[in-house]
Amino acid sequence: MMFDLTGKVALLTGASKGMGLAMARGLAQHGATVVISARKQDQLDAAAADINAMGQGRAIGAACNVGYKDQLAALVEKTRAEAGPIDIVIGNAGVNPYYGKTSQIPDDAYEKTMKANVQSNLWLAQLAVPDMVAKGSGSMMFTSSIGAFKPSEMLGTYGMSKLALIGLVRNLAAEFGPAGVRFNAICPGLVKTDFARELWDNPEVEKRIQGEIPLRRLGEPDDFAGLAVYLASDASRYMTGQALTVCGGSNMWT
Repeated sequence: MMFDLTGKVALLTGASKGMGLAMARGLAQHGATVVISARKQDQLDAAAADINAMGQGRAIGAACNVGYKDQLAALVEKTRAEAGPIDIVIGNAGVNPYYGKTSQIPDDAYEKTMKANVQSNLWLAQLAVPDMVAKGSGSMMFTSSIGAFKPSEMLGTYGMSKLALIGLVRNLAAEFGPAGVRFNAICPGLVKTDFARELWDNPEVEKRIQGEIPLRRLGEPDDFAGLAVYLASDASRYMTGQALTVCGGSNMWT
């Protein structure tokens, strides 16, 4: 019963496919109503139909570009109107528009990275937290990365944004802990998603990376469904302000 999410309303960004969809499916399997968002409504409709076909929980698709505060506000209002007050938030949307040295990043790429990966999650928290404060409980989780814990010559700015996101999580956890609202970060290793395809879609590269991971495989989106359920449920009721690393063991030496 500690994992039961019956009657709970969850709002997820970046959830039309990959990790976000896997987490939404996991929440629905445990009874939650999930509102999934991403930029393309047709993909959301297909994903919601897939979840609803399971016969557990309920899914609603609502398009939203997290880089725009007004669209996030509309998403939160649509969630309240169609599902009710929000109990769970998963901020999974993110971008990486630049591959190269941090010292050479164009201003527009830097600003887009920070806005989508950090500020949009602050906006989402600001918009949704009143529902949780009113109830005296709630859980928000945001997708960071193991890139937050180490420098990178070519992905450094992305890692910077994910480290800043962990800082945001900790500050919000401290601020809203007295109100019963929890905030945590999820830090994946390399996961076989479309978002990370350029990092693994080469047999030789994949084999090399697998050899560096104690579990000898890359992550799969479904590896994050159980963690989402855990963080959303009473099973984790005494956990807040944490960065949970899920990487098959690749990051335990860092």
